[in-house]
Amino acid sequence: MNSINRIVVPILAAALVYAGWRMAGWPGVALAAGALVMYGLLHFNRVMHVMRKAAGRPKGHVGSAVMLNAKLRTGVNLLHVMAITQALGEPLSREGQEPEIYRWSDGTGSSVTCEFAGGRLVKWDLSRPADAP
Repeated sequence: MNSINRIVVPILAAALVYAGWRMAGWPGVALAAGALVMYGLLHFNRVMHVMRKAAGRPKGHVGSAVMLNAKLRTGVNLLHVMAITQALGEPLSREGQEPEIYRWSDGTGSSVTCEFAGGRLVKWDLSRPADAP
């Protein structure tokens, strides 16, 4: 999916600028370019907001690992998971290695280990501590 976006998004952006040109000339191009810049700024603002919140929390900590497990679904990106947890994950894989593996733990000893391939969540595992006898 990610490789398709690398091709489709620039084509759609060029088509939007071309449509602006065909409909209104240079003012249409300016409107289309302004819309594209606005979309880029909104995306950048969201990324900065998530990163700012994550920077203020301990790495790999989440309020409830069980609730995180319930909210996860396959195909979401790492930024989405960071927005849910409001924290950076504790990296378990080496930097640059595929798949990327991160863990988030809570205060009860429960943890969720997430595996990302191609920047998307492919699987996750909830680990809970065994009850003491």
